[in-house]
Amino acid sequence: MKLTLISHPLCPYVQRAVIALKEKQASYERIDIDLNAKPAWFMERSPTGKTPLLLADNTAIFESAVICEYLEDIIAPALHPQDALERAKHRAWIEFSSATLNAIWLFYTAKDAPAYEVATKALRERFAQVETVFGEGPFFDGTRFSLVDAAFAPVFRYFDVFDGSDGVGLFDDLPKTRAWRHALAQRLSVRDAVSPTYPALLRAFVIRQDGMLGRRLSG
Repeated sequence: MKLTLISHPLCPYVQRAVIALKEKQASYERIDIDLNAKPAWFMERSPTGKTPLLLADNTAIFESAVICEYLEDIIAPALHPQDALERAKHRAWIEFSSATLNAIWLFYTAKDAPAYEVATKALRERFAQVETVFGEGPFFDGTRFSLVDAAFAPVFRYFDVFDGSDGVGLFDDLPKTRAWRHALAQRLSVRDAVSPTYPALLRAFVIRQDGMLGRRLSG
């Protein structure tokens, strides 16, 4: 089966799918598109108009969580636990990571100090929750890399660009979460999920949002 991943260079949800594909050593083609000028062929195949979109031969699969679950079904090795209850736990934390990505969007688009403070507080609370459930590491499931790791790696990657400019230090009092972030950053599949230009592209994108963080990044 030919797998083609339609993507965007900055999309964190694309990164999840790429990490899963690389962990499974799957053969695939990646095609980046401009989401501000979406090709007609893409809109015909994607009901949501969002990336990622996986073309499995001629069948379109959308939504990153669904794409990763499909890859689990067809390509070894498994990135989910075998135990049903543990799988449910992992899926729940993947959903938590999606909500965290939404919180990050509110963080970097906050226009003034009150909104920035509210967004910062929400992120602090989220990462504090992660700290309470994280085990001995280095990954969410111990020594075994899982789809939860694939989901959280793009979350942490934002702060490789934000650190030092956000004035927050979200991970300062969270040693286990900080160690997890570091372990994910060293993983080859995570490093290769974005291009070398990603930091500069993200920085420019956030600056264009004209929020408090963007103004700090451009200062």
